[in-house]
Amino acid sequence: MKITRKEVEHVARLARLELQPEEVERLTIQLDTILNYAAKLDELDTGGVAVTTHTQGAGNVFREDLVHEALNREQALANGPDQNGEAFVVPRIIS
Repeated sequence: MKITRKEVEHVARLARLELQPEEVERLTIQLDTILNYAAKLDELDTGGVAVTTHTQGAGNVFREDLVHEALNREQALANGPDQNGEAFVVPRIIS
């Protein structure tokens, strides 16, 4: 077993999770299964595999920045449902 019940309880306490005993048992089994699978991956010989950060050969997919004329105040305010001529009017949140 890669992870113990005590370790699961410790991580739960750090995460401020209140787990029932049956949840601790279930999570211990599930996490152990995950860690055992990860250990199998460690057994693979990856010596001849090139280090990559992406699985696809995608380059920079951003468009070139172009300077455009900005909207004037009236045009910008026309995009909102309610405005007072200077700014958007929104409901008060803090009383």
